[in-house]
Amino acid sequence: MEQPVHDLPSLFAQLGLANDPASIDAFISTHSPLPQDCVLAEASFWNKAQAAFLREEIREDADWAEIVDQLNLMLRG
Repeated sequence: MEQPVHDLPSLFAQLGLANDPASIDAFISTHSPLPQDCVLAEASFWNKAQAAFLREEIREDADWAEIVDQLNLMLRG
């Protein structure tokens, strides 16, 4: 069985954020660049639930990890 494939709009929806292209672009623009020494899940703009989700997905190398990594890179650019 194939693992689910998640995309950026799905991640934003999972985080409870608006997930249309304009909203995603605005989020990235507003919150970047994220300092290199800041762990993504520890950024001040996440609420506790969002931070916990991001931290867990990366720690467990879960099925959302790849797209969380992509968001991390986007916020550093």
